[in-house]
Amino acid sequence: MTYLDHNATTPLDPRVRDAMLACFDAGPGNPSSAHKPGRRARVALEQAREQVAALVGVQPRQIVFTSGGTEANNLALCGLAALERPGRLALSPVEHPSVIEPARALEGLGWGIDWLPVDDDGQVDVDAWEPGEDTRIVSTMWANNETGVIQPVAEVACKARAAGAWMHSDAVQALGKLTVEFRAGGLDLMSLSSHKIYGPQGVGALVIDPAVDLVPLQRGGGQERGLRCGTENLAGIVGFGAAAALAAEELQARHDGAQALTAQLRDELLAVDGVTLFAADAPRLPNTLSFAIDGIDGETLLLALDREGMAVSSGSACHSGTGEPSHVLSAMGVPTDVARGAIRVSVGRGNDPTDIEMLVDALQRQVAALRRLVATA
Repeated sequence: MTYLDHNATTPLDPRVRDAMLACFDAGPGNPSSAHKPGRRARVALEQAREQVAALVGVQPRQIVFTSGGTEANNLALCGLAALERPGRLALSPVEHPSVIEPARALEGLGWGIDWLPVDDDGQVDVDAWEPGEDTRIVSTMWANNETGVIQPVAEVACKARAAGAWMHSDAVQALGKLTVEFRAGGLDLMSLSSHKIYGPQGVGALVIDPAVDLVPLQRGGGQERGLRCGTENLAGIVGFGAAAALAAEELQARHDGAQALTAQLRDELLAVDGVTLFAADAPRLPNTLSFAIDGIDGETLLLALDREGMAVSSGSACHSGTGEPSHVLSAMGVPTDVARGAIRVSVGRGNDPTDIEMLVDALQRQVAALRRLVATA
């Protein structure tokens, strides 16, 4: 199988696996215990915290480990909302569901949602937005998971801070692909995830400015500064730390390699009849390209490519069988029939030009076959 779905999850780097196995082999140890095994576990935990902190340019004490990006996003928004009297929460309509859904839940507690304006590429139009007097929280992702479009986070943050609002960014997709610096983004909070940077699944982090005093979502033994109570997933966190250290070392090489492959894919896709490239000229993640082909359903094409040994993602992202197309593409003004055809290719370590050639060959075969079926139906 040729794996071209790295925005969904990345394969575990063998070097990360080795670090995790060493953690398991060291024997039991709870980082909260005072005995020698506990102290050893605490050292491993804090080393990982330092590695993740270094990747985003913060102090280790600003890192709170979570079960992933979804928990980090929920802790950020709901933890902030608990500090404030209900007001307005501003977020872009292209956010990940783990930002949109907690925001909608806050509506039941008296909060209102203001949707930041976006252009045809799904990028926030900063000039067209002004925070209101009741704007308390602003959340804009660093880069979009479907289209790869990079958002003007620092510019949004500047306006949010001037209005006295808290600023959060979901940087899950940008981490390890771009230089992500917490302070440069002008942020109060930032969400991260391990399994997007060749680390294990089930581990993430929330980066917190020292001036922010969040209300925890769960309470217990006081782990993670009392903000994420419960015994830490030590081996997973060690893996996250190892993946973060590798991402810092290899960032430029990964960026350049991915960019070369998506440029190759873009050039070859332009030769396919009826192709639409989404946000083709916008600043995007180096590894991501989203497109549709006229008259071809995205889910059907995804399954056809799967039979050819190509693992890609459908960009239609239907929710709970409703048949609704991607909310990201809808926000960009993409017609529904085109949005239903969306396919996302996200390359990563291990991919090479041959993989792109094989994908395009398979794509052309399957598109031709599907068009023949439509013609004879």
